[in-house]
Amino acid sequence: MGREEQRAAMRQVREGLIHELEELYRSAFDRISDQDLGEGAIARLTQLLLRSREAAITPLQEEIEAPLITRAAGEPGPETGTP
Repeated sequence: MGREEQRAAMRQVREGLIHELEELYRSAFDRISDQDLGEGAIARLTQLLLRSREAAITPLQEEIEAPLITRAAGEPGPETGTP
């Protein structure tokens, strides 16, 4: 497997993980809303889940975007070979 193929495969894996995590968090938020908890408890738990979601997903997104962010101006892009 060539370098570009590996890069594409890793991108697909990361995107798949992000999708799975989004589904997991969506399900968790739904379960919280179905519970008979006080507003304060729901707010605290929701805030914790939001922080957890961001900590889980952001590094994966940043890694997907890293080649675009770190590429110097005028340097050819890996997908098309053009700037």
